[in-house]
Amino acid sequence: MRFSPSPRFVSRLTRDTLALILAGGRGSRLKQLTVWRAKPAVPFGGKFRIIDFPLSNCINSGIRRIGILTQYKAHSLIRHVQQGWGFLRGEFGEFVELLPAQQRIETSWYAGTADAIYQNLDILRWHNPSYVLILAGDHIYKMDYGPMLAAHVERQADITVGCIEVPIEHAKAFGVMSVDHDWRIEKFLEKPPEPEPLPDNPNVALASMGIYIFNTRFLFEQLVRDADMPESTHDFGKDIIPGVIGKYRVFAYPFRDPATGRQAYWRDVGTVDAFWEANLELIDVTPELNLYDEEWPIWTYQEQAPPAKFVFDDDDRRGMAVDSMVSGGCIISGASLRHSLLFSNVRVHAYSQIEESVVLPDVTIGENCRIQRAVIDKGCAVPPGTVIGEDPEEDARRFFVSEKGVVLVIPEMLGQQLHHAR
Repeated sequence: MRFSPSPRFVSRLTRDTLALILAGGRGSRLKQLTVWRAKPAVPFGGKFRIIDFPLSNCINSGIRRIGILTQYKAHSLIRHVQQGWGFLRGEFGEFVELLPAQQRIETSWYAGTADAIYQNLDILRWHNPSYVLILAGDHIYKMDYGPMLAAHVERQADITVGCIEVPIEHAKAFGVMSVDHDWRIEKFLEKPPEPEPLPDNPNVALASMGIYIFNTRFLFEQLVRDADMPESTHDFGKDIIPGVIGKYRVFAYPFRDPATGRQAYWRDVGTVDAFWEANLELIDVTPELNLYDEEWPIWTYQEQAPPAKFVFDDDDRRGMAVDSMVSGGCIISGASLRHSLLFSNVRVHAYSQIEESVVLPDVTIGENCRIQRAVIDKGCAVPPGTVIGEDPEEDARRFFVSEKGVVLVIPEMLGQQLHHAR
């Protein structure tokens, strides 16, 4: 089934929609990258943060009423949103609201994704949208939510779930569903140990993107019902959606590229390996995720920084970068970069070599360093002569080494305390 709503039809729907971005999770599979920040606040792509992608999708789709639900170590996330997303005009009914866990109804933190929204029901009632679009705040993709809203209305659905096809070996990390020929969901299991493959392809399963559209009144009814069930985990994937299949109209919406009809780009950068791979994919000549797309820009906050600079041109000390992305404020001083991505304000000193690495903002790399297949966290000061990525045993003794051999380095591993408990 294909949907081709008129732009005017889509725009009316998006104006009547409130988006809620679930951004309270730690993202523990990212290991030490989330020791001091929530996963949606993790930097990505040279100048962005992960949460900029669902936020930009909302703005570009014409959805300008947005709530962000926060909980775990949210300071850097809140600060980023305040600095970069304050351009909407309240006079026009536009806003990005921060909704931290504040025990509005219960005397507890958010217990699950459904409970997070249940605890803000009074705010939702006050905004009074026709539809509620619920989004995960920790995925990388570009999506127009308007056609999905149009499909939801055309099908007279109670819930619509965004979905993608994933390899069967990865599906156990997702909500997995089976659908009929009209894309009506017949079964939904959250993170099943043995995912059910598609009938026509045993190698892939149909997985939830963590994107849900609800009719507002129906959402309220289900949240109240779920809150009254003491045995519930108060989660959309585990409780709400499985509990309504068969009783109500619950549909899947396949996420496809409108130009080709094929599955569109979507990444869950939930592990160190996935984070490293997704960042380095951006360096490809024609990456799947086009950050230079003027029709669908990714918005963010970034401090004003001077252009990147490469200095020295001696045979043994040449500032250069090959197949790399280098952000503003960086100075490459007689060092070489190959197939690497540098965020803002990185300083790389003479005779150092960086290969296949992702270097987050405000990092200083001393002279004579050799770094490969690494993720260097924000604020690290890598001492001169440091070697990373050549000796797995030595790396594991000092740093975190992923299943695929990517080395994660944070300031505390270098004996540098950027954060203090007191």
